[in-house]
Amino acid sequence: MDKQQQLGLTPPMGWNSWNTFTWDINEQLIREAADTLVADGYKDAGYDYIVIDDCWSLKERDKDGKLVADPVKFPSGMKALADYIHSKGLKFGMYSCVGTHTCAGYPGSFEHEFQDAESLAEWGVDFLKYDYCFKPRHMSGELLYKRMSLALKNCGRDILFSACNWGEDNVYQWIRESGAHMYRSTGDIQDSWESIKTLALSQLDKAAYTGAYCHNDLDMLVVGMYGGSNSDFIGSQIGGCTDVEYKTHFSLWSLLGSPLMIGSDIRKANEATRNILLNPDLIAINQDVESRGAYRIKPEPQWFHADDVFMLVKVLSDGDLAIGFFNLSDGQREMSLQFWDFGLPYASGKSLSLYDCWEHKELGVFRERYAPVVAAHDCLIVRAKLV
Repeated sequence: MDKQQQLGLTPPMGWNSWNTFTWDINEQLIREAADTLVADGYKDAGYDYIVIDDCWSLKERDKDGKLVADPVKFPSGMKALADYIHSKGLKFGMYSCVGTHTCAGYPGSFEHEFQDAESLAEWGVDFLKYDYCFKPRHMSGELLYKRMSLALKNCGRDILFSACNWGEDNVYQWIRESGAHMYRSTGDIQDSWESIKTLALSQLDKAAYTGAYCHNDLDMLVVGMYGGSNSDFIGSQIGGCTDVEYKTHFSLWSLLGSPLMIGSDIRKANEATRNILLNPDLIAINQDVESRGAYRIKPEPQWFHADDVFMLVKVLSDGDLAIGFFNLSDGQREMSLQFWDFGLPYASGKSLSLYDCWEHKELGVFRERYAPVVAAHDCLIVRAKLV
């Protein structure tokens, strides 16, 4: 399989500047983030994109209509920054918008799509996050994403296309054929348990709308932020989450096949944050080559059918199942999984050997049923092998 065929095969992984730094970005920060991805093992774990979000350009295009990097924030220019990131074995991502302006009021790519795609290629960009603010009301958002996709695929460079229209305009029905490699299906995430829970629950019935080369993006990770954003909306006035809640957040995104884009300041990550973000068993589930969506099973008994307590089952390419027991409620729950609910009847004579993906240990062999007790806001993720 050549490089072009691999682009977007599995959910992209990397780091994005927005959740923590929003507008307060600069060349040195981006270089340090790249250095940290390599030095602290993130690159080896699969995180290979460094993405600059909004607020990187001047407020006006130049006389030829080209985007111009802010010379105060990025004095060396984007080509030099891309070269530095590439020298680390990483890939470089940037941001624009379908509209006349970006969400923060910088020039958008409306009617500059082919020109901007050429600029990105000249700079050495490998990833474009394409937001949805300031779209002219009479224009079709579907058409504008198809327009930029066409521009990127003909700019002379392989650029992964991250469409970010927040789940608007029935995006599930047309985004795959537009050519995008990933698409945002939700509003913006916040560094809070309620936000994580709301976004995850909104996508549990969308398992059919993710897969290889076009991944359902639930937004960037907030793991390890602890309220440490310079944006009141994202987290500075919210207070963040517990490590258990971040663990559950990462588990949900991993099983649901969302791209794993770190949003915290990885230069300051503590051990708990690193253990979550670098969990090889969860990353392997997320990066399974078939990229199948996870389907939901509600636990028995029949009267216990709360929406915030459920199992997710993800079919893996080697015949294993990734099974997540998620308790998003505020109290401890026993969760009874009947194996017949995912196609394994008792009469088959088969059992499941279960491996705990957070404790990294074998749990034993079980037949017909498995019923763990899961604490509030917590989860258990197992890899199940037929025996």
